[in-house]
Amino acid sequence: MKKSNFVFLIATSFFLSLVFTSCGDKENKKTDTQANSPSIHTLIFIDKTASVDVQKPFVAQKYQQALTSIIEQNFRKAGDTFEIYYIHENTSKARTLSLSCRTEMEDTEGVNATDLEAIKTNYDLSIRKERNFVIKQALNRLQTQNDNASNLETNITASIPVIARLTEMPGDTKVYYLSDMVESVKNGRDFQIRPPKDDAQAEEWAQADAEKLKNYTLNNPEISMILPFEPTSSTKENNPTVTHYWQKLFETLGVMTVTEN
Repeated sequence: MKKSNFVFLIATSFFLSLVFTSCGDKENKKTDTQANSPSIHTLIFIDKTASVDVQKPFVAQKYQQALTSIIEQNFRKAGDTFEIYYIHENTSKARTLSLSCRTEMEDTEGVNATDLEAIKTNYDLSIRKERNFVIKQALNRLQTQNDNASNLETNITASIPVIARLTEMPGDTKVYYLSDMVESVKNGRDFQIRPPKDDAQAEEWAQADAEKLKNYTLNNPEISMILPFEPTSSTKENNPTVTHYWQKLFETLGVMTVTEN
């Protein structure tokens, strides 16, 4: 073998060993970080009213991908929790799924490198198994049809007490609305009949409604509104003043992070 080829092979082998070692170190650090981080409490509200059709291809794909991604990111270790509520006439009583992660990292103090790798591999496999189960259950809840009369009203405001209870738990709370966010309640706001005419009115209504909800303490959860609208939707369908109302309502109640997707 020529000396130049031999040197090339040695250099290539050394480079690949560095790459694989680096990848392994990153995975180990990721596992360690997840195991030692605060618990994440995930709360998902899925709209089960007449205005949101989860059977439409665009909506189905968007929400399936969203649920899978949320679970992949948030369900990581023992103490993490995952709940789903349906949004309809009786939102606050509509919990349909409640699961807690049970996988715990074994004590690694004093173990050798080989045993440490085995412990972390078993940990990751167990987490994957739990995640897959949660994903299956969540997608099942997404696809469930609501043909009852409860689908005639959309009581999103009733989710506030649910969030307040969850944020009392130690850890981080992340809330996701899979909804068009169109409140429609007989004895409250009805954005189907009368949405805010502009951002100023949206803020005025949000301030007034937040005053009625001031007894509920929201300990700064992260809130995401995942809307069912295609990018080409008109403002009549995807009314920006409606989501502005919710952003201001949540902010007035003490929520620092409110995003729209």
